[in-house]
Amino acid sequence: MDLVPRIQGILLKPKEEWDKIKGETLSVSKLFTSYAMLLVAIPAIAQFIGYGLVGYRVPFVGWIRMGLGTALARSILSYILTLASVYVLGIIINALAPSFSSKQNQDNAMKLAVFSMTPAWIAGALNIIPPLAILAIIASFYGLYLFYLGLAGGIMDTPKDKVVGYLVVVIIVTIVLYIIIGVILGAIFAVGAGFRAI
Repeated sequence: MDLVPRIQGILLKPKEEWDKIKGETLSVSKLFTSYAMLLVAIPAIAQFIGYGLVGYRVPFVGWIRMGLGTALARSILSYILTLASVYVLGIIINALAPSFSSKQNQDNAMKLAVFSMTPAWIAGALNIIPPLAILAIIASFYGLYLFYLGLAGGIMDTPKDKVVGYLVVVIIVTIVLYIIIGVILGAIFAVGAGFRAI
């Protein structure tokens, strides 16, 4: 799989790209090693730079940033948790398939989980400037649209009348997974812990 053409295709011509993806035989391990692991590194590296080198302004406190060791640990843990959550999401998408009259196919479920996250991972580069990180969250909404197009395009052979219900349940699961990641990172790297004024 060519990385750059796939990113361009899924972001700029998603309907056509989902048609190509549907016809591809792509194992879960290949999907993660040649695509997800590379793209998830973008927000992780950007977080390290943003929190460890650039820093950000906190009202009434001033400009702060994490120590380099703390920023590196946070970035590595974020990288691992993001990959794990996408893998779990793919398993859940596949497990939910019969509930929405869809065909279970673990490889296709993983394709949906991974490729629909592309906009959030690419926009994760904005973590270099921590206040702009909110824009990466906004880019995630485009990922929901990509997920919808994948489902509607027949990746899981979902009947048209079940696509929206399937999408809503997956959105709820995704939100829960990212809340769990946020809670874990927040508990380990509590506000103020590892930060210093500059």
